[in-house]
Amino acid sequence: MTSAHVPVLAGELVDLLDPRPGETAIDCTFGGGGHARLVADRLGTDGTLIAIDRDPVAEARFAELAAELPCRTRFIRAGFADALQQLADEDVTADLVYMDLGMSSMQVDTLERGFSYVYDAPLDMRMDPDQELTAADVVGTWEERRLAGLFREYGEERYARQVARAIVRERARHPITTTNELVEVIAGAIPAPARFAGGHPAKRVFQAIRIAVNDELDQLDRALPLAWHLLREGGRFAGISFHSLEDRRVKRFLAARAQGCICPPELPVCRCGRTPEAELLTRRSIVPMPGEIADNPRAKSARMRAARKLEVTA
Repeated sequence: MTSAHVPVLAGELVDLLDPRPGETAIDCTFGGGGHARLVADRLGTDGTLIAIDRDPVAEARFAELAAELPCRTRFIRAGFADALQQLADEDVTADLVYMDLGMSSMQVDTLERGFSYVYDAPLDMRMDPDQELTAADVVGTWEERRLAGLFREYGEERYARQVARAIVRERARHPITTTNELVEVIAGAIPAPARFAGGHPAKRVFQAIRIAVNDELDQLDRALPLAWHLLREGGRFAGISFHSLEDRRVKRFLAARAQGCICPPELPVCRCGRTPEAELLTRRSIVPMPGEIADNPRAKSARMRAARKLEVTA
């Protein structure tokens, strides 16, 4: 069973993107549909909501929700980069595109899918259960050096080498197939003073494995330019991130599009002719209010950035 989905930064997203009657919105990461419902209510009967998700549970949730929404709807079950490419190939354009990145509350709360380090479950972590690679495959077959690099790069884990070595040593005795087994190995590899200094000792390693299993950062790198391409002039984009690896990508992407002249400062006049193609709607990332964090602990790490697409002048 899954609990009710509580969208993070929902009010702030709607305020920034300002959905209007008759517009087209693309929800790149539908999840439980919390953001989509609020956006769809603003689009009205002449508007269109296109929802994307690779999780069949999200697809089932969309089928339930679509009947209640006032606007036209469409669902694409795919990774959001592939789905955005499909829409680009169809010459679809949109007024709003937004992404609620990382795993959804539904996925965390469906215990048997193995996303959480708090409950014992099979090591799975697939957002799309039809794909082959699982967390058990990563833990059970990747060589020590590759595991250490994964934990360091995607989990920003200080003790990445020690954790990787402990996993390889433990799996030589018996396969590591459950979340509790993996948590025990991780906790045993991290020095006691550091074990709980930054939250749960398995948090960063679980994040890294989940990102690798679902190819999340490559999906994001491919999706950002596609999302921007689909926006009409005046269209608005927002990205909600839950760790620094995502947030840095969104920040840099939007900052690059908001940049004007790139000529060397010693030139007296601009020769590059570059003009900004984006207006940043958030100079700094927007974070949840304390009350929202109290109601939804996942919101603690949330960051939202947004921009408007400007008219491109010749």
